[in-house]
Amino acid sequence: MSTHGESWPPVEHESRPWTVADSASQSQKRKHAGPYLAAVPPHIATLTPAVPASVAAAAEAAAREIISFDRDVSELWGAAEIAPMSTILLRTESASSSQIENLTVGARQLALAEIGVRSVRNARIVKANVDAMEAATSLADAIETPTVLHMHQTLLQGHDPDAGHLRDQQVWIGGSGTGPHRADFIAPHHSRVADGLTDLMAFCRRDDIPVIQQLAVAHAQFETIHPFTDGNGRTGRALLHAMIRNKRLSRRTTVPISAGLLADTDSYYDALTSYREGDVRPIVEQLCRATALATSNGRHLVRELHEISVDWDRRLAHLRSDAAARRLAKTLISQPAVNNAYVVSTLGTSVPGAQRAVNALVDAGILTQTSEGTRNRVWQAPEVLEALDEFGARIRRTRHHP
Repeated sequence: MSTHGESWPPVEHESRPWTVADSASQSQKRKHAGPYLAAVPPHIATLTPAVPASVAAAAEAAAREIISFDRDVSELWGAAEIAPMSTILLRTESASSSQIENLTVGARQLALAEIGVRSVRNARIVKANVDAMEAATSLADAIETPTVLHMHQTLLQGHDPDAGHLRDQQVWIGGSGTGPHRADFIAPHHSRVADGLTDLMAFCRRDDIPVIQQLAVAHAQFETIHPFTDGNGRTGRALLHAMIRNKRLSRRTTVPISAGLLADTDSYYDALTSYREGDVRPIVEQLCRATALATSNGRHLVRELHEISVDWDRRLAHLRSDAAARRLAKTLISQPAVNNAYVVSTLGTSVPGAQRAVNALVDAGILTQTSEGTRNRVWQAPEVLEALDEFGARIRRTRHHP
């Protein structure tokens, strides 16, 4: 069944009872007395979104751009060298997805979190988002509810006792914690979540819908169902990448689409509201714009990191091609902060062998030591960290000067 963009079935509402906690003030009890209206999302498994021809053309172009980005990155780095680049693109996307939720972390702190070095709380949270993104892409062939639960479990394990479980309580966005009555959006009652997610997964698995329209609608529907008490946005964007991999738009890399969405979060949230009101066009347009920004900034980052890698090869040309220092240098593109434990584990060498490799990279100006003394030493690749931080700065400049 095909529907025109403006006539997509809107979210309906149902009355639900609410009891205010005895501990609430009299003022709060008055504001939140009586029933509230919870969202009732439409079932969409058999629906096909239709958008104006101009938007459909932009969506088709966005799909081609994702395919082209994946191909070009693979060709630039080559089959033998693509793994570190794929990893850093995934981490960049994870950091951007977290930043939409106001969880900001620098490249160095995230790199430290990856090797288990003490880091700020946000870095640990973003590290969990990286793990969730990795789970999403590894499970891309199984777009179903257990996959989504696994992503959420990976994202919030150790932070939320409900990690990996559908919510069993009413949630809402905005307003007061006392009750949902004055919220910006009241999610469906928890009794509707499992059925809504099953319906959505059926929609996601279809292969008869233009992919960008399908991705946009699936993402908006997921955020409307709001299946978890926390982590819905990050899980929903991880699902987006699982679908991109499932639809074979991208085979080896992660397009940092969240970095594109981050450029205009107000329009992103407005598009989700429009979707709930029965108009799919804005969320499709948002995804198209995000894809263009993501691939443009992503290409810039990929070229810059490739130039750094080539320069390092030149600096290390006097070493054998299989020398430990050269093998370590290859890993620094994706892991620009290292300690002895990481080097020993990654290279499969002894502690003295690991130190010799590090010393060779220090002598070449590739690594610098960032910690004092001889215990618990950490080294970083400042050129890579600078490139990653500049990627984030470009996104911030875009936000202020769209």
